[in-house]
Amino acid sequence: MTLQHRWRRRAASATLAAMLAGGSLAGTLLTAQAASADSWRDKEYWLNDYGISAAWQVSKGAGVKVAIIDSGVDGQHPDLKGAVVGGTDASGAGDPDGQKSIGAKPEHGTLVATLLAGRGHASADASASASPSPASGVGPDGIVGVAPEAEILSVSAWLGSPNPAGKTDQEQIPEAVRWAVDNGAKVINISLGSTSPDWPQSWDAAFLYAEQKDVVIVAAAGNRIGGNVQVGAPATIPGVLTVAGLDRNGTASVDASSQGISIGVSAPAENLVGGLPGGSYEDWAGTSGSAPIVSGVAALIRSKWPDMSAKQVINRIVSTAEDAGVAGKDPIYGYGILNAEAALTADVPEATSNPEGSIADWIRVHRRGDLSNPTPSPSAKPSSPPAALADPTVPVAKTPTEADTAVPATVVLGFGLLFAGIIAGASIHLTRAYRISHGLRKEPRTSGVEVVDPGTRK
Repeated sequence: MTLQHRWRRRAASATLAAMLAGGSLAGTLLTAQAASADSWRDKEYWLNDYGISAAWQVSKGAGVKVAIIDSGVDGQHPDLKGAVVGGTDASGAGDPDGQKSIGAKPEHGTLVATLLAGRGHASADASASASPSPASGVGPDGIVGVAPEAEILSVSAWLGSPNPAGKTDQEQIPEAVRWAVDNGAKVINISLGSTSPDWPQSWDAAFLYAEQKDVVIVAAAGNRIGGNVQVGAPATIPGVLTVAGLDRNGTASVDASSQGISIGVSAPAENLVGGLPGGSYEDWAGTSGSAPIVSGVAALIRSKWPDMSAKQVINRIVSTAEDAGVAGKDPIYGYGILNAEAALTADVPEATSNPEGSIADWIRVHRRGDLSNPTPSPSAKPSSPPAALADPTVPVAKTPTEADTAVPATVVLGFGLLFAGIIAGASIHLTRAYRISHGLRKEPRTSGVEVVDPGTRK
């Protein structure tokens, strides 16, 4: 049965979920089950159900750098060996390479990374009869990500609790986005958010910079179980591909999805698995997992078509999604349910603009600003000397002439005569008014008004 047939047979109604409060992370950990590494691989139902295994016949994400702005990625996890090729710390409390796990949920970044670009591994006791991996070059055990040949840039940020280094999310997020762009990321995954649809103005320039540098940004819509029912920033920023969550049956998740007009596409958010710092595994849920699945598909597309623009990549993902819920785009499923195979193989018309909007247009309208060019990095020396103002000039005084002095005197005399005439006229008028008034007061008063019937008049 095709994806389209299965989706259309499912009910469209669902309760929505939302993001955790206060800039915290959007995933939810579940109790770990005792299992061997390859049994974790067996749990990755989305690889087949959402066309990802089929998409691997076209691309596995080779040559594409994906930045993960999160709590840090443990590059020593068995399923991430060789995947993390760079990183930084935007918090001031992590390691310079971004691989130290920090914040309220230190495990979060590694969970996201394994789901996005895990490479699996071969167990020490693996036998020669072990089942082959669905993707060549990927170990048969552990977690295999959606884009197993993509490269990860880990950008650690301290979120969800007070940062011991003092830097707020208003400082960390734009710094992280800019660093990712400047260090070659073609896709940025942000599996975190806030309770408010608004974002600080300090974020504008960084997201504009990413847009102008042609970078795809994917963000989690948020989770109802986290306390929200509507999408919060940064998933509300125009141009960002926002991902809502689905349950195991492909309908909107009750606990792990939220509602909002900015939602672009829906992907699995329940019964997820991922790697933990130190090499173990965990069951988890949330749109924090939906986002890296879609980011992985974006990496597959950018690997297949390196010259394809970010707006075309996003258009491919949303235009090939299987419609769900209300016909057309809606605030629960967005444009529909992710279909990775179609995103890599379908004939998609070229889009004239990003279906998710443009931060440049938004800034121009709502901030009333003109940011037609990305903000340049400060340089030690200006490229050209600043323009100098002309030397100020002082008017030269000159000796007044007879004509100059005669005119003011004439004007003053004329105004004096006019004023005197006005006073005289006013006196005469007041005298007449007094006499008239005095005469009226001598007229006899009447006790009433005589009413004359019009019919009695002759």
